[in-house]
Amino acid sequence: MQYRKFDRDAYEKVMRGFIGDGPETRVFWDALDFAFEAHGDQWRRSGDPYIMHPCSVARILAEELDIQNAEILAAALLHDTVEDVEEVTAEVIRRKFGHNVEAIVEGCTKVTHYTGDKQTFKKLVHRKIFSGAAAKPEVMVVKLADRLHNLRTLSSMPRHKRQKIADETLDIYAPLATILGLFAIKRELYNLALAYKFPRQGNKLQIHLNRLRQDPAIRRIVDHVQEILDRSHIEARATLRTKGLWGYYDIKNRILIKEIESPQEILITAATRADCYQALGVLNRAYPPIPRTIRDFIANPKPTGYQGLHARANISGRKYLFKIRTEEMSRRAQRGLVRDWTSTGKDRSRFVREIQEMFDILGSDESVSYRDMIAAGGRKEIYTYTPQGDLICLPVNSLVLDFAFRVHTDIGHGCVAAIVGRQRVEPDHVLRDGDVVKIIKQDTPVKFDQAIQRLCQTPRARSELAKAFRVRRQEVSRMVGRSVLHQELRRYGLPVEVLDKGGMEDILAYFRIESMEDLYLQVGEGRVRLRELIYEIRSGLYVGRETLQLPTGVFNRIELSTVDPVVVKSSACCKPKPLNRGVIGLLSERGLSLHRMDCPRLQKLKFQREDAVEVRWKLRETRLVKPQKIVVMAASRHRLFMLLSVAPEEMKVGEIISLSGRPVSEPAWEINFTVADLHGLRKILRHFDRSSLPYEFDLEQ
Repeated sequence: MQYRKFDRDAYEKVMRGFIGDGPETRVFWDALDFAFEAHGDQWRRSGDPYIMHPCSVARILAEELDIQNAEILAAALLHDTVEDVEEVTAEVIRRKFGHNVEAIVEGCTKVTHYTGDKQTFKKLVHRKIFSGAAAKPEVMVVKLADRLHNLRTLSSMPRHKRQKIADETLDIYAPLATILGLFAIKRELYNLALAYKFPRQGNKLQIHLNRLRQDPAIRRIVDHVQEILDRSHIEARATLRTKGLWGYYDIKNRILIKEIESPQEILITAATRADCYQALGVLNRAYPPIPRTIRDFIANPKPTGYQGLHARANISGRKYLFKIRTEEMSRRAQRGLVRDWTSTGKDRSRFVREIQEMFDILGSDESVSYRDMIAAGGRKEIYTYTPQGDLICLPVNSLVLDFAFRVHTDIGHGCVAAIVGRQRVEPDHVLRDGDVVKIIKQDTPVKFDQAIQRLCQTPRARSELAKAFRVRRQEVSRMVGRSVLHQELRRYGLPVEVLDKGGMEDILAYFRIESMEDLYLQVGEGRVRLRELIYEIRSGLYVGRETLQLPTGVFNRIELSTVDPVVVKSSACCKPKPLNRGVIGLLSERGLSLHRMDCPRLQKLKFQREDAVEVRWKLRETRLVKPQKIVVMAASRHRLFMLLSVAPEEMKVGEIISLSGRPVSEPAWEINFTVADLHGLRKILRHFDRSSLPYEFDLEQ
């Protein structure tokens, strides 16, 4: 291998051109010295000195994203030191460069000490980065620049590693760049990753793209646009942009497609905002726009800050997109998340706060598929409007609920319906381009079904729903934890009042828990082991007094008043129902996982008595919101209707459907009905049991 040398003097000269060398940049130059010393004897597989990589990451941030903040650039220089240099720790970084730099570096640092399968480890690495970005969005910007430089220098890596990095880029980093509004970086990430992922197909497409660029027909259109602009005395420049591989990537099916509707765009860069509108008028006279395709993102910028005028025209049978904007709009369009980050500070706009909330969910909620949520944010857009005419940009196939959350968090949580045009629709109604939407909301939060989260297309809606689901789970887990702990204390002969003693603060500190409410939550989620907690209470608060022996066999019992599937999940192996006796719930952060006590799978699971509870329901207090369904396997029409005529009054029958395809004496029947609570349901099922008719019933939670 031939080793190359890094020209530090030339690098310093370039960086001084971006950030200068005033006192506010001292942290960057100190970090450069530190990084050279830390990575001094390390080399990359390509033969480049390792220091070239962090230096290139910092340069990408300064040169391509206009970031001049010295602390962010210093963190870029140091982002691999804690991970790759044994003597460098987070404490060292904090002491030398301050808390901000340390927080960004720590967020970029991978998990190192882990024993387990590779897939779980990979998820752990991603969630750690997301958690870091929730606190410091700069973490993700540094990671994107890091990934971009790695892709630019990926050719020296073995083929299997190139494929792995390309896959991760297409799944995580490129869609994230789209969500953050870093469009130039997004395009390059996609182009490079797709070239490595699909080398043969990518080469063929590249030849096709080169032919498109040289197509004399499109050249004539660009020249004609320039000519009419000049003739109208509008100071503007027309250029052609042919979409790269990124434009041909089908995100949903993860494939490259051969043709797309608009492979080329004509960009018009005008001198002023007024010139943009004049250029649009001239353009519309020369090339009449396709109806309803003119978009004014100057008056109504996208959430990322993007501004410009869009118009589509059909010219000689091919659709073209015209984009009109000023030089400043064009520059800011590529900056997205970082467009307002200056050398002295960062304006935390609503867009940035929403991004932080999304990263918080991605990093902390394991019930959320972060790949699905990220992919949802990277899809093509539709343009919808509030009744006041405000533009709301949403991904294709977005729901009314996506719209509601984009308008405001409270409106999303209270959304019960919407008026689209003149029609009232449900929150899961799919919106179309150009829809005018008026949200109908209630004052209290709606308890949405989990299924709607998978249908939502925006990261904001998905993250807000995940947050609401977590609150619902934690409310029940806290109740379960309090009940279980009190029962366990009594089993050991300890008074519940012992929890009110002053020494309880020391026990909370031992478990690194801030409050009793948090303790109940962690017990209810199975994160604090009851046996260990009771031991600490006995030895710390009840020392020297006689207690009962370790209890065995019998589970603690809880009573619920909900069948919310966000909170309780019936396992598919034995399908327990709330009316069954002997239902066991395993404690977890995802809620109670329910099994029958005689379930064979439950017998095989390794768990302690304290990790599970016997679950019963308060029948009159447990409301059933959803319609229910009973399937009678065989019954004559006369017998079925006789049975239903004397059914308990709690059973409100809505529909009776014959399931047999041809006439038979005893067909199968589906009976759809509503019932207020579990008490009423028990009466209904007992009524059917007495009839001796064969039937099936699965509770709709």
